[in-house]
Amino acid sequence: MKIEFVLNYKPQIIEVDLARRLLDILREDFGLTGVKEGCGEGECGACVVLMDGKAVNSCLVPAGNIIGKSIVTLESFKKTERYKMIESCFLEAGSVQCGFCTPGIVMATESLLNENPNPTEKEIKEGLSGNLCRCTGYNMIFKGIHQAAERGKGLW
Repeated sequence: MKIEFVLNYKPQIIEVDLARRLLDILREDFGLTGVKEGCGEGECGACVVLMDGKAVNSCLVPAGNIIGKSIVTLESFKKTERYKMIESCFLEAGSVQCGFCTPGIVMATESLLNENPNPTEKEIKEGLSGNLCRCTGYNMIFKGIHQAAERGKGLW
């Protein structure tokens, strides 16, 4: 079936099985490899993208659910001042090591700060609760998010 949606601010029309996962569409049809498959069950967060501004696990989203929606991936988000603020704070706080989980955590951070520009520690933990990191340890990630919230006042 042909479906229409917006991908990284550009209208798209594709022929697709409505049950096909958004993750596979992004990687295979559009070559967007910032979105990763970790668990394939919505538990790790490596595949997080923004759908209408909200963080979603693309491995759990069937194509039928993106009709008329706006999807933003890391490839597009990287071009924004908000991304640059998050990146800078994450680097400074040591929030990144191997990098596999980083795209999903960055997208979840954007969603969190967009909804709540001044989150508490508890709200940060809740906002990132679906993202797993096996290298860095969460304290440095939380520190990076706190720094981004503080320095990014006015961006969100």
